[in-house]
Amino acid sequence: MGFMATFERFMEKTLVPVATKLNSQRHIVAIRDAFILAFPITLAGSLIVLLNFAVLSPDGFIAKMLFLNKLFPHIADYQHIFTPVLNGSTNILAMFIVFLVARNIAIALKADDLLCGLTALSTFFIIYPPYKAVDGENFLSTQWLGAQGLFVALIVGLIVGEIFSRLSRSNKLQIKMPPAVPPAIARTFKVLFPIIIITVGFSIANAIIIALYPKGLHELIYTMLQTPLKDLGSNIFSLVILAVVTNLLWVFGIHGPNTFAAIREAMFVEPNLENLNYVAAHGSAWGAPYPVTWAINDAFANYGGSGMTLGLLIALFLVSKRKDYREIGKLSVAPGLFNINEPVIFGLPIVLNPILIVPFILVPAVNIIIGYFAIQSGLIPPIAYQVPWTTPGPLIAFFGTGGNWIALIIGFVCLAVSTFIYLPFVMASNKAATLGNNQSPANEK
Repeated sequence: MGFMATFERFMEKTLVPVATKLNSQRHIVAIRDAFILAFPITLAGSLIVLLNFAVLSPDGFIAKMLFLNKLFPHIADYQHIFTPVLNGSTNILAMFIVFLVARNIAIALKADDLLCGLTALSTFFIIYPPYKAVDGENFLSTQWLGAQGLFVALIVGLIVGEIFSRLSRSNKLQIKMPPAVPPAIARTFKVLFPIIIITVGFSIANAIIIALYPKGLHELIYTMLQTPLKDLGSNIFSLVILAVVTNLLWVFGIHGPNTFAAIREAMFVEPNLENLNYVAAHGSAWGAPYPVTWAINDAFANYGGSGMTLGLLIALFLVSKRKDYREIGKLSVAPGLFNINEPVIFGLPIVLNPILIVPFILVPAVNIIIGYFAIQSGLIPPIAYQVPWTTPGPLIAFFGTGGNWIALIIGFVCLAVSTFIYLPFVMASNKAATLGNNQSPANEK
């Protein structure tokens, strides 16, 4: 406990003061509160993912454990009933975020928050990739409405929020209506010129970007994020780097696993298939040709979801004194058991949280290394069997190795290690809560 006390004091002297300052920084607060306000919607989407993939999917963990796939052979047919919830929640999260970020900036600068948010949403679609013509009909791609469009949504929300708030305060740009005019009409005319300036300005900027990069801003940013990882191979170093970068994107509200899904699949699909072929031929995972694949991350470093947040939930219940953290923790337990952690990432939040981002990135890297050495030392076989990603925690290692009990034990060791690492950071967050400024746009309206 001496080490823990020393480390906690170090955290209080370093990260806590930084967190306190950041908690009052306008742009960071606007982004943080945007994700908090969107939390109920993301929670609904997360619960549907849990229902569809763990219960209603024939290869889901609960479906297999309760033999639902045998009792109800057509159970997967019911997934379509609940899938539309995703279309109205996580699949259009970027739309919520661009509106809320701009709105929060406007609140902080005492501008018209509603019209500012609507202007940001309008601007988001002004720079959105154009309609695609298919069989004479025009269609708008939904690719950038969800997680892949979040980074652009954040940028647009911040820029529009700042410009709108400043332009709307200029008396020269205001159209003041007579007192007899209804308030709603007078309100819109007051900010009419700022809205026109912003929308026209972004339209011109978008034309310039398309002239230089025809695929548009969304594709440009997406490509720039993926390029650094193109040359990574399937070795322990690339595995750790990929895990760190993936979780680092989550810190900025970008769905890291989705963003790098194509790159990750390109890197690891062949080793995974060869391992499966080996298992089919030999009936065992021992001796599988590729001991290092992305499966190590899922088996030892993904309990609760990205960042090994199941360890964070345990740490919250052990030492957190913050009522908001404990309430979010209670709501996040059920999805977290099946590795769905959007409620934790956007609810606490972990996004732009200067204290929790450190263990969120560190813990998976440590556990990947633990799993790697367990495999390389011959203590357990490689993770060669394909296991559904919604399988709870250490059971992924157990089933992935073909039922190796030592792998199950190592899985619980990794969970204990993650909890131990998260503990001092949760303690530090208790201190930050008492020192930080509780005033925020989310609390003002």
